[in-house]
Amino acid sequence: MKENKYNHSFARKLTRWVMLVLFIMMSGLALLVYDMAKSEIVESSANSFYTSIQSYENSISDVMSDVSVGVENNVFDVERNINQPAQLQAIMERIVAINPRVRSCGISFIENYFPQKGRSFCPYAWRNDSLQVEGKPIVGPEAAYLEAKWFREAVEADSTYWSEPFFDSLDGKTPLVAYMRPIHDQKGRVVAILGADLSLSFMTQLLIEQDNNFMERSYAFPVSGGNVSFSCVLSNDGTYLTHPDEKRILKGNFFVHIKDAEEPGLAQKTISKMKKGEKSHEEVYNEVRVNRVKTYLFYSPLRGTDWIFVVAVSKMSINIVGIIIGMIMMMVVIAVLMVTFFVCRLAIQRASNPLKQLAATADKMAGGKFDTPLPDIKSHDEIHLLRDAFENMQLSLTSYIEELKSTTAAKASMDSELKIAHDIQMSMLPKTFPAFPDRHDIDIFGLVKPAKAVGGDLYDFFILDEKLFFCVGDVSGKGVPASLVMAVTRSLFRNIAAYAREPEHIMTAINDALSNNNETGMFVTLFIGVLDLETGQMSYSNAGHNPPLLLTDDKTAFISCDANISAGVMSGWQFSLQHLQLKPGECLFLYTDGLNEAEDINLSQFGMERMVDVAKSASKQPKALIDTMSASVAEFVGDAEQNDDLTMLAIQYTKS
Repeated sequence: MKENKYNHSFARKLTRWVMLVLFIMMSGLALLVYDMAKSEIVESSANSFYTSIQSYENSISDVMSDVSVGVENNVFDVERNINQPAQLQAIMERIVAINPRVRSCGISFIENYFPQKGRSFCPYAWRNDSLQVEGKPIVGPEAAYLEAKWFREAVEADSTYWSEPFFDSLDGKTPLVAYMRPIHDQKGRVVAILGADLSLSFMTQLLIEQDNNFMERSYAFPVSGGNVSFSCVLSNDGTYLTHPDEKRILKGNFFVHIKDAEEPGLAQKTISKMKKGEKSHEEVYNEVRVNRVKTYLFYSPLRGTDWIFVVAVSKMSINIVGIIIGMIMMMVVIAVLMVTFFVCRLAIQRASNPLKQLAATADKMAGGKFDTPLPDIKSHDEIHLLRDAFENMQLSLTSYIEELKSTTAAKASMDSELKIAHDIQMSMLPKTFPAFPDRHDIDIFGLVKPAKAVGGDLYDFFILDEKLFFCVGDVSGKGVPASLVMAVTRSLFRNIAAYAREPEHIMTAINDALSNNNETGMFVTLFIGVLDLETGQMSYSNAGHNPPLLLTDDKTAFISCDANISAGVMSGWQFSLQHLQLKPGECLFLYTDGLNEAEDINLSQFGMERMVDVAKSASKQPKALIDTMSASVAEFVGDAEQNDDLTMLAIQYTKS
């Protein structure tokens, strides 16, 4: 009902308006043409010019903003990967690919920043004539930017700016302007200039669109032999940045064509105002001669640049032809608008009804009602294809939701089982510290951090007959398989050490047990030691494990370990026995390769040398030593994901 009222009200208003227009045209046509039309049409055309200026200025600013924002959005990735040439090349290609306005993009490094690449290095990407993105680093003589004035000024300025226009180095024809952005390293130094090239051809295209819009809004039309109507963009010195005649771009100068018309000195005054960045006033018509034709000149500076947008239109095309053609067009436009309104309104209603039905169905599906029936579309067009697409989506969503429920339930069950397995595995290892609070001859502390929910590292210790039995091991691989071998190894150590007191015998028995029926080929590097708590005499046997560190008052160094095979590789191997005398206060530090092979985001390893340096500066008390080592590894690794199980065990002989 409201729609009918609206239609009736609109019809009445439109009828009254048409009648009023016809009455005015019939009663005052002569007065309109000869007395009023001239000033009104000139003012209307002037308003159209300033509207075009504002619209064009906004369009230019939007495009330049798109380019600058597209560059700024990637600055973080560039500076984060400042030492990764391959990543920088990929970022340049990505900037060009996702920014249609960017013709080419490159990052020019300061001299010898990448010595292995040469004196100069510039990851570069561009869009070829087929609109495909290509890229390659420019090095050596091809990258001759180091001596360029723009590069030196950009590095010294250390600020973002738009460069002066220049011709494209790829084809030597396309005028470009570049958005320059300094790039800093972690110390805040400018190490490169990131430049994104914007083709000035887009401004020419916008000028064509603005000229068309102006012709639709105003009464200015070409007059044979006298028309000089055109739009252009100038640099501050008058050089054409855009022009309908592409041969003049970056070559011709607009200021040399401006001469006085009626008022002496107006041409030079106008040029001076344009250079100062002033805007022409709507109430003042700058009547000058351009190419010897009397012309109205309108100009305005473009935001964020020192460029000038200029519209020049022949005085004759406005004052004479505009009046006649404008009246005819007014009548035609009114008739066309009336017919178009009713036809389009009817067509839009008929075309939009099925879309409204599909939108209502989509809302119900978004609420979880995937079985909502779809409307019946009788037409065989794109809307029917859209309806079929909705139906396929409906079936796919229903199937996907069911699969997602099943997958989520299975994953939750698996996560729960892995959590239980983790708790069981951790409960198998000694975790109460201090381990022997009633004893004053030994201090011990251990830590294990699996790379996954469960892992393959182990440590264990116990005291039997005044002797400390201890071991540290690393099972090949990670995850559940390694955790099973770890549990078996730990159980074998406990059971065998109960009757075999020599470490080489314990190691031999464990090796034979793991080697039998070892179809998976898994093995474990293992270090077993037996410390006599009365004398400090330690006997030990090593099976391919990293040598422990001995921390004394004088030095910190690795103990000697024979080169034996890993346990589980081959049965019957005779493991060697070695001895070490521990003095009171000395500390033995055992670890797995998850410590020295810990990697940061650049895949650099923590390393043996760094581990020794940390141990030298740390306390010899076991817990303090392991806490210091853990903090150093965490600081070195940073945000990188843990790549292997990490286990540490520290034993200090404290008998006085």
